[in-house]
Amino acid sequence: MRKLVTSAGAPSAIGPYSQAIDTGSLVFCAGQIGREPVSGELPDGIEAQTAQSMKNIAAVLDAAGLSWADVVKTTCFLAEISDFDAFNGVYKTFVSDPPPARSTFAVKELPRGARVEVEAIAVRS
Repeated sequence: MRKLVTSAGAPSAIGPYSQAIDTGSLVFCAGQIGREPVSGELPDGIEAQTAQSMKNIAAVLDAAGLSWADVVKTTCFLAEISDFDAFNGVYKTFVSDPPPARSTFAVKELPRGARVEVEAIAVRS
């Protein structure tokens, strides 16, 4: 099974990719930057962008019938590694214990000048 997952609660894709793909047991969420779903604008600051990225993924997960509690792996991209502590401060308020496995990378730049992008893999029990 390979089913498209979409949510109006998250920004639409800005390229040839899906917000998420549901395989039945796993849901693969595409990376979300902190764009607000309606305006498409990026809020100022790493904390606000991180919170919006996490809310965007939550909306996509919800469209698949899941939540952050079902996430087993995230990959996180930061435009500045110096934002790591501030990013963690917001990130930890969205994930449950035990937190998902995670990789975090500093990258040269992100789409639309974003400071953070988060992608997730969730499992359906």
